[in-house]
Amino acid sequence: MTPLPADALLPEIAASLRTHRRLVIEAPPGAGKTTRVPPALLSIVRGDVLVLEPRRLAARMAACRVAEERGEKIGDTVGYQVRFEDVSGPRTRLRFLTEGVLTRRLLSDPQLKGVDAVVLDEFHERHIDGDLALALLQRRPDLILVVMSATLDASPVARFLDDCPVLRSEGQLFDVSVEYTPYSPARLEDQVAVALEKLVSEKASGDVLVFLPGAAEIGRAARAVERTAAREKLLVLPLHGDLSPAEQDRAVSRCTQRKVILSTNVAESSVTITGVTAVIDSGLARVAADSPWTGLPTLDVQRISQASATQRAGRAGRTAPGRVIRLYTAEDFHRRPKADTPEILRRELSHVALQLRAMNVTALNWLDAPPEAAFAAARELLDRLNVTTEMASLPLPPRLAKLLLEASSRGVAEKGCAAAAVLSAGERGPSDLFALMDSQWKPQTHRIYGQLRRLVKNHRNHRQGDDADLLRAVLAAFPDRVGRRRRDDELLLSGGGSARFPECRHEFVIALDVEHRNEKAVPLVRLTAGPVEPEWLLDRSTEREALEWNRPAERVERVSALLYDQLVIEETRAPASPSLKTAALLAEKALEVDIGRFCDRDALNQLLARCAFAGIIIDVERGLHDLCRDCTSFTCLASAGLLAALRPPRLDQVAPERLRLPGGRELKVNYEQGKPPWIESRLQDFFGMHETPRVNGVPVVVHLLAPNRRPVQVTSDLAGFWERLYPQVRRELSRRYPKHKWPEKA
Repeated sequence: MTPLPADALLPEIAASLRTHRRLVIEAPPGAGKTTRVPPALLSIVRGDVLVLEPRRLAARMAACRVAEERGEKIGDTVGYQVRFEDVSGPRTRLRFLTEGVLTRRLLSDPQLKGVDAVVLDEFHERHIDGDLALALLQRRPDLILVVMSATLDASPVARFLDDCPVLRSEGQLFDVSVEYTPYSPARLEDQVAVALEKLVSEKASGDVLVFLPGAAEIGRAARAVERTAAREKLLVLPLHGDLSPAEQDRAVSRCTQRKVILSTNVAESSVTITGVTAVIDSGLARVAADSPWTGLPTLDVQRISQASATQRAGRAGRTAPGRVIRLYTAEDFHRRPKADTPEILRRELSHVALQLRAMNVTALNWLDAPPEAAFAAARELLDRLNVTTEMASLPLPPRLAKLLLEASSRGVAEKGCAAAAVLSAGERGPSDLFALMDSQWKPQTHRIYGQLRRLVKNHRNHRQGDDADLLRAVLAAFPDRVGRRRRDDELLLSGGGSARFPECRHEFVIALDVEHRNEKAVPLVRLTAGPVEPEWLLDRSTEREALEWNRPAERVERVSALLYDQLVIEETRAPASPSLKTAALLAEKALEVDIGRFCDRDALNQLLARCAFAGIIIDVERGLHDLCRDCTSFTCLASAGLLAALRPPRLDQVAPERLRLPGGRELKVNYEQGKPPWIESRLQDFFGMHETPRVNGVPVVVHLLAPNRRPVQVTSDLAGFWERLYPQVRRELSRRYPKHKWPEKA
């Protein structure tokens, strides 16, 4: 067994754990912490040792490496357990497992019977299940806890673990030269091909490890480097979590032929890949995130942190001096975050809330406390899903666990497995769930489907359900994602708002995936399940009665609606009866339009001017409100007599509408805001009048008209007019209208 730097630290580890049951170990890449520290604990404790790894590949590879170094078969003293796979036996004492496996084990075995030590490896990745495991295990003072990392800031973790000791190991890292690449608009696979050609042309020896975001990019890069690989006799091998164990082993095992390993970030940590002396780093990774619509886990391509870039670079210097070509600039590197944000601070928390609820844990001390708003939303979702402890035992998000169990209870277990598999794997294709289930699946989806079928084999219902039963199971898992077609390309959503869905063929559907492209654009529905029958929604529906304004009919209506969240399932409308609420809504809408809809505007202005002259203030808005008490529509309001309702008592006595001249003729009195009232008539009508008519003691302005009704004089002093101006006016009018009598003295 080749000596590693971590070997020298083992006596200190043993001595520290005898006096303090908590320990943090810092060890750079290549130190051997993953393969040497855990087996050393077997001689310190009597019981079993569990090692938490961030990825399935790391857990399996580490277990196989330790078993090989001990000269044993995997599954003997050393085994591993990952999602849906357990390779161990009755003699197994050292188990490498993924973080989620431990939290599920704690559900059925909260005391971890027989386990004396737990190691949290590569803790710097700060996966959400790792933080949950640390918080749960810290409640066990009798348990040995060892936290290990290459790039983690040890101080906060040591403080959290009761100010425990921190041990540091020297690494076995050779010199590594780092080269940055100017910005290039070329496709990523072409940039990889150029970088590989550069390494080959400079006679670089050893294997090349290329870090790429995912399997799709790996496939494209493999095609892009084919020509160089063929010429140089290089073996191009993929490495990612969806490959079979044999395919993964082929990529990491020793080989007489030089290799180009195209890998995701599974090769960043945990186990050394011998023979690698060069790394090509795309600077990208598919990072665990959550769909903002469903909360289901997704993988989004993001720029890696400086810490991850350092981890990747360290792969080139494990066994010999190496070099790294980063497919990004030095400025880009320095602008990246120092480390990744812990998942507990940015992920959807429903599965964490479910685990804690199943364990009956109401309070927990966290290394970094999750946001309360996110936890509250997670608890609200669990309440709506009506979760059970059985759901927590399934290696699925709460929604998909609910779907699986509901489908099984309805006699469609296999269809439920298929639906959960395509949703869990993030399959893309048709926009209908049933069509997606019938489409060509990725290998990963087939594996998940097979694993889920094994899980539910004992949950089969005796009756055989149909597609409607599966739809009801999907509805139970996504009760807050119902949509109703309003137009051919629009869905109204039960949570509020709307989304575009040009392919919608059913009135009610379940919107399983909605893409929010930007804040301004209407969301686009990517995947639905349907049709949903309206009666399926009745159990969760509520009744609502409200007054609403019917704009086309211009009336208040009483609307009785059956609501599913904010979605109307059924609605009836009828004209509202007069009431205070009806009046308030009618008045509100009436004030939004021209007042001329409900009375003659000129007459209203005249009334307001009369009232102003009389010193009377009238409130048109209040009058409109009062008139609405007996109305429910604009039609009724227009015929209700607004002017009569507004006219104050005794207004005619103070500001009369008409004046009677001595000769018997009645004239309309015109009122204008801020001006004295005025009247008009032919000059002959005023013959014999030497005093100006008055309104409420105020002389009116008299408009004297010629026989053609055109004004010849305006005056508020008739006596002065007759004396000073009439002679001249008489001469002019006599000439123009000789047939009329124009006496010298009027």
